[in-house]
Amino acid sequence: MLRSLLLMTLGVMLITANDAATKYLVQTYPVGQVIGLRQSATLLVLLPCVLLFGGWSQLRVVDVRGQLTRGLLFILGSVLIVWSLAELPLATAITMLFASPIFMVMLSVPMLGEKIRSHRWVAVIGGFLGVLIILRPGGESFHWTLLLPLLAAAVNALRDVMTRRMSRTESSVSILFWSNIILMIGGFSTLPLGWLPVDFHSALWIIAAGVFNGTAHFCMIEALRTGEASMLAPIRYTALLWAALFGFLLWGDVPDFWLWLGAAVIVASSLYMINRERVRRG
Repeated sequence: MLRSLLLMTLGVMLITANDAATKYLVQTYPVGQVIGLRQSATLLVLLPCVLLFGGWSQLRVVDVRGQLTRGLLFILGSVLIVWSLAELPLATAITMLFASPIFMVMLSVPMLGEKIRSHRWVAVIGGFLGVLIILRPGGESFHWTLLLPLLAAAVNALRDVMTRRMSRTESSVSILFWSNIILMIGGFSTLPLGWLPVDFHSALWIIAAGVFNGTAHFCMIEALRTGEASMLAPIRYTALLWAALFGFLLWGDVPDFWLWLGAAVIVASSLYMINRERVRRG
């Protein structure tokens, strides 16, 4: 179990480092260019993973429509996240993405036919209040760009619910690989809109973002393969600490009181739901 905990911790740190590198890049380069080149660099990690997890046969596609739909959702979610990173402090964007489990609970009823128990609705309502604390609609600090990561969280939740359905026929490696290819193609399709020349310094940032991204997903998949999901899920919230650290070191951003309060409410709501699920199943 210790190995799984360490892998998940490393994965969360690396995916947040990927977000920080992406935020740095979109300050200079178009969103589509950053996504296309970053996902190309991600192949440096994904291709060895394919060989490690059983070879090319693992990339077999059964649910073509599901793979394409998930890939398109991956594109939309990635664009919203990268746009959020361009417009908002890193910690703010990461915290708003924590709302994804709220949307997952809501979507699991119509899409998976799951019955939502009372403690899940308590967690959803609590998480929504946390989002409102951060957004503070009607206040002077509210800006429409705060809705970008919230929309990204909703799209990612829909993508993850679809992933649960697809896992009946598709391997984890197949889902991860083909979604990356679709996202890479989506990024390269923006080439006619105008790309900028990439200097050596920026190329290193792109390679770093891709390697961080691919390695993070590998670590998290491996962690979930050998560890209990309910035990590993809370570690995802350490992303806020990494985001605050990277944001301060790179841009001097310091999260305000309302962000920490809203994040605490969202995290507490999710941990409450996870604990109740563990008690119910135990």
